[in-house]
Amino acid sequence: MSSVTADQVPAIQGHDDHDHRPHGWRRWLFATNHKDIGTMYLLFSFFMLLEGGVLALLVRTELFSPGLQFFQPELFNQFTTMHGLIMIFGSIMPAFVGFANWMIPLQIGASDMAFARMNNFSFWLLPIGAILFTVSFFVPGGANAAGWTMYAPLSLQMGPGMDFTIFAVHILGASSIMGAINIIVTVLNMRAPGMTMMKMPLFCWTWLITAYLLIAIMPVLAAAVTMLLTDRHFGTAFFNAAAGGDPVLYQHVFWFFGHPEVYVMILPAFGIVSSVVPAFSRKRLFGYASMVYATAAIAILSFLVWAHHMFATGMPVTGQLYFMYATMLISIPTGVKVFNWVATMWRGALTFETPMLYAIGFIFVFTIGGFTGLIVAVAPIDIAVHDTYYIIAHFHYVMVAGSLFGMYAGAYYWLPKWTG
Repeated sequence: MSSVTADQVPAIQGHDDHDHRPHGWRRWLFATNHKDIGTMYLLFSFFMLLEGGVLALLVRTELFSPGLQFFQPELFNQFTTMHGLIMIFGSIMPAFVGFANWMIPLQIGASDMAFARMNNFSFWLLPIGAILFTVSFFVPGGANAAGWTMYAPLSLQMGPGMDFTIFAVHILGASSIMGAINIIVTVLNMRAPGMTMMKMPLFCWTWLITAYLLIAIMPVLAAAVTMLLTDRHFGTAFFNAAAGGDPVLYQHVFWFFGHPEVYVMILPAFGIVSSVVPAFSRKRLFGYASMVYATAAIAILSFLVWAHHMFATGMPVTGQLYFMYATMLISIPTGVKVFNWVATMWRGALTFETPMLYAIGFIFVFTIGGFTGLIVAVAPIDIAVHDTYYIIAHFHYVMVAGSLFGMYAGAYYWLPKWTG
């Protein structure tokens, strides 16, 4: 029998430094391990989903029959506004960052994320933003009631709840930028030998492209809400028409962030579905390279269509035509992806486990969301249905049946891997 001292045993058994992590609350507070941080992101996003869901239930309760039953108009507007902000910045985005933290290092063969402590910091900014959103209900005048888009000039007249919203958006935006930097550096610099870019799982590609989008758009949102802040408190007049400002300028700046943002919320779901569908079709993904190029094309085009949210503001006909055709163009790479998923399933040995059911549901219902978007890309139709439930239905088809179904597919698909 060989003489092995006790302090050599952990090294021989293949233990690593992660086994000497602190336990209890310190493990989570100071977490630098990508799996712990991914878990925290996913748990946070789940609790935010519950809070945003309660707000949605309150909205639907009031809308159950015509007229006002339960809430004052201001409170109802607060519910709709905070439902949108909490679901977007508190639930969907953190959930996908949680998936990224868990899966990207595993899929590219990296030991962890590139910047482990920044990873921890970017997570802990999220609860601060969530607290600001939630506490704003209890300040004088209540939460922000100007809509999740925070349109001026209405948002210039709101109470202190609007300032809470602006501060929360700044903090959550900083978190997103740090998370995006981490993902880009990890994917570009920490791939295992032999893992070329065109061999990466599609989920890594969609997140790499999403991270570039985040770095490009988050400072634009920060600029928009900072101009709101200075208009509200420091006497500037960016959006005050009486003092020579322009309320429509706010819409341009906001939607230059806002449109790529919806792709930030859907591209990671594309990546998840592109992992789940081949697995349960027992086939390789059809058209891998075209999927990568389509994702990149969607991301680039997303910057060129922002004013299709503004057809009702009275832009010139040439502007309407440009944004109409540019918006229709996005449906081409999106259609490429849908056809590739269907082609992957075609003549495959399909089994319908839970992740696959969510993925197939995603493909069908997301396609409806896409088609309704193509319809409202037509400027005359959009002017007629602008600010109606058609628009709300369109983006909920994409956000709920898109992003959320993608998350459910990913959770059911990877939870066995995460939990052993």
